[in-house]
Amino acid sequence: MNISLIICTRDRCKQLARCLEVVERLEASKSWELILVDNGSVDATAITVASFARRFPRKFAYLVESRPGLGNAHNAGLGVASGEIMAFTDDDCYPAPDFLEQIWSVFAKDADLGYISGRIMLHDSRDVPIAVNESLAPLTFPARSFLPVGSVQGANMAFRRRTLLDIGGFDPFFGPGALFNAEDIDAAGRASAAGWRGRYCPEIVVRHHHGRKAPDAALQWRSAGIGMGAYHMKLLLQSGEWRWLMPNQVRRRIGMNRKWILWEAVGIAKFAHLHCMHGLRHSLSSTRRQNLRRSYDAE
Repeated sequence: MNISLIICTRDRCKQLARCLEVVERLEASKSWELILVDNGSVDATAITVASFARRFPRKFAYLVESRPGLGNAHNAGLGVASGEIMAFTDDDCYPAPDFLEQIWSVFAKDADLGYISGRIMLHDSRDVPIAVNESLAPLTFPARSFLPVGSVQGANMAFRRRTLLDIGGFDPFFGPGALFNAEDIDAAGRASAAGWRGRYCPEIVVRHHHGRKAPDAALQWRSAGIGMGAYHMKLLLQSGEWRWLMPNQVRRRIGMNRKWILWEAVGIAKFAHLHCMHGLRHSLSSTRRQNLRRSYDAE
């Protein structure tokens, strides 16, 4: 199998139905499969999927991942995927007809390319312009370089299979429904740290029909800001890459929304607390194992 297209969903059966109508019309010269992961929906998602499955002519898998969070859902999809390339979009997006063809073409031309992201157009001009990237300028992300938040977005991204295996998949603490809404940039950032190059390719296009209006923006900025803070703190604590962060972040904060910066501080604190608690639990568990071993040795 050449490409696995993974779409995760939760309680958005109407948006999902529209998305799947577009997916049916995708054109690709290479073999591909569709994997749909239901992250614990309680609406009519299962009915929508059953109707789609009866008419979809390609290899198709539908699975339920009850553990909340898009990181968990993506990992569930990876667990059954068989493609060389893992492509991702969201249940409220409409990929262009050549979406998969363009993704395959980019990876086929560069064997050392680990991940890519593409152009995300705002589908409805009445929606607030968030969670989009309409830039027409291609970008290359060198290996072991810092990736700013927003440079890789889950609505339009793809990874080489061995890249995701190299980094251990997606972090279950990241993604909508989990603690930190940044599973996409976190995975790409870890791929970069592991030595993989990436690209932003404007020729790979999806339209994002998120439906959010101006009053919804504050909640979105809050979620994005907390995710950004967690992503940055994770880089510092787990990779120690101060050289990535400091020069880039000083420049990016000029003119940045102040509320976003404040929410970033919340994300920094929350991830630091999580990191410390996990370290403490690991230390206590190691101590208990050592004490048990000494007791057995003494006997």
